[in-house]
Amino acid sequence: MLPLVLQLLLVLLVGVSDEPGTGSPVIKDLLFSAKELGLELDFQVLGDKPVTDVDGAPLAYALTVIGDVIDAGAVHAITTCLAAHHANIDAIKRLSDDTLSSLEIVVSLPRDEGLAPRLRKDLLDIAVERAVDIALQRENLARRAKRLVVLDMDSTLIRIEVIDELARAHGVYDQVAAITKAAMRGNMPYEESLQQRVALLAGLPFDTVVRIATDAPVTEGAAELVRVLRGLGLKTAVISGGFSIAADALRARLGIDYAYSNQLEVKNGALTGRVIEPIVGPQRKADLLDAIAQREGIALDQTIAVGDGANDLLMLERAGLGIAFHAKPKLREAADTSLTRGGLDRILYLLGLRARDVREFLGD
Repeated sequence: MLPLVLQLLLVLLVGVSDEPGTGSPVIKDLLFSAKELGLELDFQVLGDKPVTDVDGAPLAYALTVIGDVIDAGAVHAITTCLAAHHANIDAIKRLSDDTLSSLEIVVSLPRDEGLAPRLRKDLLDIAVERAVDIALQRENLARRAKRLVVLDMDSTLIRIEVIDELARAHGVYDQVAAITKAAMRGNMPYEESLQQRVALLAGLPFDTVVRIATDAPVTEGAAELVRVLRGLGLKTAVISGGFSIAADALRARLGIDYAYSNQLEVKNGALTGRVIEPIVGPQRKADLLDAIAQREGIALDQTIAVGDGANDLLMLERAGLGIAFHAKPKLREAADTSLTRGGLDRILYLLGLRARDVREFLGD
């Protein structure tokens, strides 16, 4: 005999004052109580004053919370923070499945030029304290209609720095790693650091380069992210200060649309220690993102850029949404948002996609 599962749906209409921030404490208490009772709570704000961009009207923002587990304490801290900033919660939905690991809260904020940055700063403090990631984005058509996602390669799309592994194979790892760290922290122009590091690789057999580059381990969630993006019709690209051997292999392996990176000069089956111009540094990364968007007829506010180091900063600033992924502090501070935990597939939550829909789409 098959087991019978019953679900009970309870709908309540609750009236609260229309003063800014008044509804947030009510929602906070309801979320907390539902969590304690093991219930799933969803709600929609009803009223005669829709959130629009008309002068004087509030602005809508999407607040996405992502973590391994989002507990009641984190929800309480976030909703209390929203109330303190006079944000009204308009809608909330759970993006994750079994474990509460992602939550999307749509809020409206009074028109105040400095309010959203102040709210974002306080939310980031909560994110650190509660071990979650919190993103605050304008809730508009551009946010829901992204069409191009550009990713850095080393330590973003793949889990290693290819140049460090080449240096290890050539016996010059310590020297190269020191220069790499200085460049990623922004203490040295990227182009200069690349030339210095590649010079140390002179004489390395090219077949060793090919083996290391093509076997580079892909970051958790990367394949799933690209599959979903491609399935939804988005263009994808890897723009890297790394090397074309690895980038081209990733393009073929994952089905990425574009790949731009640096080319190593090879003679007599070994590296010469030189990079073929032009070097893909910070400015060229940003320009390449712009060029791809123009070629595809995509507005910049419909683009996403993902990276981990200082050489990604200009690219992230150029994109409509810049995401610092497991990044250095300097980039986290400058990016629109950051993901400090989990795999690249968590980016899908920032697009408002539910885990259930993604799983069904992938056929898992």
